[in-house]
Amino acid sequence: MVFAHGFGCSQEAWRLVAPRFEDDYRVVLFDHVGAGGSDLSAYDPGRYDSLHGYADDVIDILEALDAHDVVFVGHSVSAMIGVLAANRDPSRFGRLVLVGPSPRYVNDDDYHGGFEQADIDGLLDALEANYLGWAESFAPVIMGTPDRPELGEGLAEAFCRIDPAIATQFARVTFLSDNRRDLANVSIPTHVIQNSEDVIAPLAVGRYVHDAIRGSRLTVLASSGHLPILSGAEELVEAIHRDLH
Repeated sequence: MVFAHGFGCSQEAWRLVAPRFEDDYRVVLFDHVGAGGSDLSAYDPGRYDSLHGYADDVIDILEALDAHDVVFVGHSVSAMIGVLAANRDPSRFGRLVLVGPSPRYVNDDDYHGGFEQADIDGLLDALEANYLGWAESFAPVIMGTPDRPELGEGLAEAFCRIDPAIATQFARVTFLSDNRRDLANVSIPTHVIQNSEDVIAPLAVGRYVHDAIRGSRLTVLASSGHLPILSGAEELVEAIHRDLH
């Protein structure tokens, strides 16, 4: 069972979730290049100029472990990274669990991604101008738990531990990607898990992903914000357990 973290986080973000599966699975955690304890010298701006570079890393990990029938749990942008990896080599995957996925963040005709292009441009400009300031102001918005400010503060601290140059490029790749067409190619059983309220990936986006992946299952959690792995960990664990068993 492989857990992949989203933008601004590290494998530590799974601390309330991953241990709950260790009795039944070999649990694998890793950091995307630039996050956590990853080797910064491995970062290649050309390789990571699209999400395909991160998907290649996932395949490399599975090949190194000689892992098959993997349950891949991807949060946020790693949900789409998992989709790309599974489409490239479906023989390695047994199931996809997509937590808060978004194939496109920008609204487009009848597609509601949650942001206008001007919103994304402003977000990226602010991030590039003052990454640390952006992290402190935007982390509580992403977390979406004003009644638990310590969670937003913890996320801001996690943001600040990431190399700003790498984070800036990763954010641009994440928020400007369009992976809608890739959803139709998913051949792996898929469980989409979506918070009821999420400013980054609204419920309409979760339903879109569910509708686009044939035979997928959708679970809507009662928790709010974009990080149920922290704000609604117990409910998330129960949803994954129910689906697997």
